[in-house]
Amino acid sequence: MGDKKIVFVAFAIEDERSRDFLKGQSLHTKSPFEYIDTSVKEAYETDWKEKVRTRIRRSHGVIALASKNSLRSSGQKWEIQCAKEEKKPILAIWVYNDDRSKLDGVTTVPWTWDNIKNFIDRL
Repeated sequence: MGDKKIVFVAFAIEDERSRDFLKGQSLHTKSPFEYIDTSVKEAYETDWKEKVRTRIRRSHGVIALASKNSLRSSGQKWEIQCAKEEKKPILAIWVYNDDRSKLDGVTTVPWTWDNIKNFIDRL
C-alpha cells in the first residue's frame, strides 16, 4: 500500500453509523485499505456548500454510501453532484445487504474490502 489517499465520504445522515463503520474498518489490522476521511462530521451552520466543495477538491476520490436514505438526502445528492463537477472518481457502495437503492449516474457495488481497496488503490 502506498501513500494514504484522501477520500470524501458522502452519506445520508441516517447512515452516519455506517460511515463510522467504514472508517473503523479501514483501521482494522487486517484491512487491505487505509485512507484519510474528510467527510463532514457535523453539519455546517453557514456556507456549507463552499466548505464541502473545498473538502471534495482536496480529496483524491469520493465514496458514496448508497441506501434508501440516499434517495431523500438532498445534501448527499449535492455532494455527489459536486464530486462529478470536480471530476473526482466516485465509488458507490451499498450500505445494507437488503437495500440495493440506485444513485443517479453512479455505479454501485457491494460493500467488500476488495471493492474498496481496488478503488482506493486506483486513486
